[in-house]
Amino acid sequence: MGEAAFADWGWRIPFLISVILLGVSLWIRLQLEESPVFKQMKEEGTTSKAPLTEAFGRWENLKWVIVALFGAVAGQAVVWYSGQFYALFFLEKTLKVDGATANILIAIALALGTPFFILFGWLSDKIGRKPIILAGCALAALTYFPAFHMLTTAANPVMAKAQASAAVTVNADPGACAFQFDPVGKEKFESTGCDIAKSALAKAGVSYTSVTRPRRTGEPADVWIGKRVLVAPEPWRLAEEDRAAAAEAFRKELAAATAAAGYPAKADLDAMNKPLVVAILFYLVLLVTMVYGPIAALLVELFPSRIRYTAMSLPYHIGNGWFGGFLPTTAFAMVAATGNIYYGLWYPVIVAVITLIVGLLFLPETFRRSLHP
Repeated sequence: MGEAAFADWGWRIPFLISVILLGVSLWIRLQLEESPVFKQMKEEGTTSKAPLTEAFGRWENLKWVIVALFGAVAGQAVVWYSGQFYALFFLEKTLKVDGATANILIAIALALGTPFFILFGWLSDKIGRKPIILAGCALAALTYFPAFHMLTTAANPVMAKAQASAAVTVNADPGACAFQFDPVGKEKFESTGCDIAKSALAKAGVSYTSVTRPRRTGEPADVWIGKRVLVAPEPWRLAEEDRAAAAEAFRKELAAATAAAGYPAKADLDAMNKPLVVAILFYLVLLVTMVYGPIAALLVELFPSRIRYTAMSLPYHIGNGWFGGFLPTTAFAMVAATGNIYYGLWYPVIVAVITLIVGLLFLPETFRRSLHP
């Protein structure tokens, strides 16, 4: 329908169509009955009168909440968000693949991977929940860096070549460089020349090396692109009304310099190895299915029936909402701070390793447990 029409009114259409999904979900919910175990507990009057206190105020229950969070859900969350959301972010924002193509490639990988949710859920009924979830975390920790390097070469080979042949360096006083964590997307990071330079490079998907300059009051940050040097504007030296224009002029100069050094403004679809991109994305989705397929059954089986709903909600929602939800923002901040476009992967890798260790040591196998009290 075109960008103008979509921005004006077309974006409302998916929300209107979702009314159909709301009706379907409401119908499904009305068909559901309580489990036989819960019905029995209600009849016998043995349901918990204070589920919050019982779930989180007693160590014998709270310890399993903590084990579930760090020994299963946190790792599941970062693998899930990396394989779907961060992979899309990386393709579109870092590798400069246009939005439509990036979404189509992700959609193909998801379509291919979706049956494996059922497969790994079924397999967890045979061999257990724990080995499948922890194997997914282990594979993620071991293979994320080579997988995303391979994704760069396959999706934007011109950028991969530029990274190898035209190194970019930012020289600045580290005290003048902020950690660019922006969870709500409102911060512009224009208070220092270092922030302006690093933010522009990170958003352009240009990998760079940070060089610590000896602290010298007032010395501006500069960016080396091959043998060319660009000096970043220092806002404190300029009149307030001139700061925004100076920052924008520097960003344009930086974009022109990186383009001249071989860094593409967008990915060349003709040069892209689309089958390989889909194969890599499918592998990332496959790891998602390994950790997510068995997770609901594991959480249900881990907690006593009388507090199950309350006890499993906290690790599931904190794990996915916080550990997973902040992944793109945190990873981008890590990239902007270090200059390495792959450095943000340390976040999911470290969390996955923590889950692997805690899960191996403390998480029990649950697949043969009775759901009765």
